[in-house]
Amino acid sequence: MNILIKPIITEKATKDSELRNCYSFEVNNKANKIEIKNAVEAAYGVSVDKVRTINVRPDRRTRFTKTGVQHGKTNAVKKAIVQLAEGETIDLYANM
Repeated sequence: MNILIKPIITEKATKDSELRNCYSFEVNNKANKIEIKNAVEAAYGVSVDKVRTINVRPDRRTRFTKTGVQHGKTNAVKKAIVQLAEGETIDLYANM
């Protein structure tokens, strides 16, 4: 099971990483906080202090088209906000 799917690079996440040393990742829906902590420490070689998780519900949409009413939804995702130990950083742009 792949725990870390991708880092979240948004304006809010970048500000969070600069001010509070917290980094955001999209993670597997079935992963718990201990597995997320171990995956981040193994992937980036840093020590993690705290992990907070967020389950984001799917958005449901209804479209009215020529063929009738179309119902759809996005996928549910789980996000993790990881706070690192003092003095440690993750360079998310190194692998681009």
